[in-house]
Amino acid sequence: MRMLLVVPLMAAVAFKLYPSAPKEFKSLFRRDRRNVMLQAFGCGVLMFVYITSLYIAIGLIPTGIALTLFFTYPVFTALLSWKFFGDAPTSFSWLVMGIILVGSVLTVPQSSATDSSNTIAIGICASVIAGIFNACYNVLAQKCLEQFHPIPFTWISFASTLLLSGVSLLFFSPPSAQLDWTPMWIGSIFSGLVSFLGHTLNNLGIRTIGATTASIIGASSPAMTALVAWATISETLNVIQCVGIGIVTLGIALLSREKFMRKRSSSN
Repeated sequence: MRMLLVVPLMAAVAFKLYPSAPKEFKSLFRRDRRNVMLQAFGCGVLMFVYITSLYIAIGLIPTGIALTLFFTYPVFTALLSWKFFGDAPTSFSWLVMGIILVGSVLTVPQSSATDSSNTIAIGICASVIAGIFNACYNVLAQKCLEQFHPIPFTWISFASTLLLSGVSLLFFSPPSAQLDWTPMWIGSIFSGLVSFLGHTLNNLGIRTIGATTASIIGASSPAMTALVAWATISETLNVIQCVGIGIVTLGIALLSREKFMRKRSSSN
């Protein structure tokens, strides 16, 4: 629903924010730019997969835990950047990535009367899968944004997600129960606007400072997510899970500082 509202809005805004957007769109149909078009569409496919997986996880396990496990994606982004861009992690980076994974393990919820072990396992796997596909999105976006502006790139990613969402409805029809559409549309509009702004800024960051640094800085919100979930939807976490979220947040901050110091020393 949010893509249905945001994609046309993005198309209108894109022409004002970036007047050369139509020219860039047309250039994608040239033979020498076909690989850029395929990369942009591939990022849309990856976005659809990681958003779908994340929503599945949020529906099965607490939001703060699902987002914390998802925000381990800088670990996967760093590994993929090492593979494709030769940006090898340092010994300190390996240590911090291990700390992040330990913190993620501490956030895993226990089975209860309301949540079976199978439900929790599916939610955990969906969160991790979402993180992996988001890491793939960041790395492919870095490659694509070397030759493509972030604003039309973001629109193509969202339009591809809208297309795939529509196709998925042919195979997974929504429930026939009566739904309260008014709050769903309001939530979709708000969520769509925030997503558009967030993805545009993230893609600008990827283009400016690279996928690894952008993902590390952007992933500094697990603790804030848990706090917002507690304040707005009354989700509660036990002490061990709070410690795990704190460890993940600290690990991401350490990675961010280590990456910044490496760039600073190399520039000097």
